[in-house]
Amino acid sequence: MKIAVIGAGIIGATIATRLISTDHEVTIFEPDPDGLPTSSGNASLIALPEIAPIASPGILTAVPKWLLDPLGPLTLRWKDVPALTPWLLAFLASATPARGMRARTALTFLMRSALKDHQELGQQAGLTGHLRQTGYISVHDTGASVDAALREAAVVKTALGYDFTRLTPGEARQMVPQLEGPFAGAVHQPVYWTATDPLAILRHYQAYATGKGRLIPARAERLRQTEAGVEVQASSGSETFDKVVVAAGVWSRELVRRLGAKVLLETERGYNTTFTDLGWNLPMPLGFADHGFVATPLVGGLRVGGAVELAKPETSPNFARAKAMRTKMRRYVPSLPEEGGAEWMGRRPSTPDSLPVISRHPGDDRIVYAFGHGHLGLTLSAVTARLVENLLKPGSADPTLSPFSINRFQ
Repeated sequence: MKIAVIGAGIIGATIATRLISTDHEVTIFEPDPDGLPTSSGNASLIALPEIAPIASPGILTAVPKWLLDPLGPLTLRWKDVPALTPWLLAFLASATPARGMRARTALTFLMRSALKDHQELGQQAGLTGHLRQTGYISVHDTGASVDAALREAAVVKTALGYDFTRLTPGEARQMVPQLEGPFAGAVHQPVYWTATDPLAILRHYQAYATGKGRLIPARAERLRQTEAGVEVQASSGSETFDKVVVAAGVWSRELVRRLGAKVLLETERGYNTTFTDLGWNLPMPLGFADHGFVATPLVGGLRVGGAVELAKPETSPNFARAKAMRTKMRRYVPSLPEEGGAEWMGRRPSTPDSLPVISRHPGDDRIVYAFGHGHLGLTLSAVTARLVENLLKPGSADPTLSPFSINRFQ
C-alpha cells in the first residue's frame, strides 16, 4: 500500500518505521527534517504510571494559585487567551470525576502495551540499548503532597500493578545523594524507564524510515479526497496516495480543519536546560511534584525541564521559565550550577481531555490521525504506531479506540 505520513517527529517517525517494517511503501512529508521537534527535548521518560489526565477536579483548585506566578508550573500568555479560549473552556469541562475516570481508563489501555511496543519497534528498526529501567523518585514539599502522590500511586497499582514505596528524606538521599536540600518526603516508583538520548532515538527512526522509504522535505498544506486516493498538496507539489497518516503535531489541526472536521489542539510549551559538563549526574530521574518539572540523567548529561505554558505556537519563548526551574532545583540539589547548560523550548500538541487523537477521519478510512499526545509523546509513540497500522487495515475500527476518536470534537 502506498501511504503518506505527514510529520517526522517521534509519532510520525515511529509510525513510518512500523509501516515500512510491515512492507508498505511510505513517503514522509516533513518541512524541517533536520530540525529539533518537541520529541528531541522531552524529559526522556517512558512514563508508564502516568495515567492521570491533566484536567481533573483537583487541578481546578490549584490553577488560580499557579496562574498568579508567571514562572510557576502552569502559566498562560495572556495576549493569546482569545485564541486559546475554546480549548480552555473544553479543558474546564473535562475536569469532572466522570470524564477524568474515562480518560484515565483510556490512558491505562495505552500504557498496558507501551513498553512492549517500544521494545518490538526498536528490534524491527535495529535499535537496542536505547531504553533502561531507572525508576523515578518524586520529591514533595509537604506531607499533604506526599499523601496525594501515594493515593495516585495506589490507583496506578490497582490499574497496572506497578509497585511504589514511600521514602523518608533520609531514604531518598541514600538513593540520590545529590538531594541535599530540605523536603518533606518522596515516593519511589521502580517501573519508570528512561530513554538514553531522545534525539538519537528520533534520528534513528527518521533515518530508518527515510532510508527505506522516501522523504519529501516540504510542508503538506492540504489533503484532497478523490476517487483515486488521497491527494497530498504540498509546497513542493501534489501526489496521490492510497492512504494518509496525519502526525504533524499541533500543525495537524490545519489539515483537519481544511477537510471540514473539527479538533481542539493547542500547545503546552515546555522548557528545559541540558547540562553536559557537570562532572556528576543523578542516578535516576527526579520529579519535583509541587513545581511541575523533572530532572533526568541522559547518557550525555542532565536535563532539567517541564512545566506548562499555554500559548500560540508562534509566540516567542520565555526562557525565564527555564531559569526558574534551575533556581528551584537548587533548593533540593545545591550542586546544580546557577548558570550554564543549553536552554530549549518545545511545543507539546495537547487536547483538552489529555487523550491523543488516534482515529480515522469521519467518513473516510483512507485518512488516519495520530496527534495530541501532550506530555506522553515519547511514551506512547510505539503503541500509537501499532494502533495506526491497524486503523489502516480494512474493516471496522477497534471499539476500544473510541475514546481517542476525532468524533468527540465534531
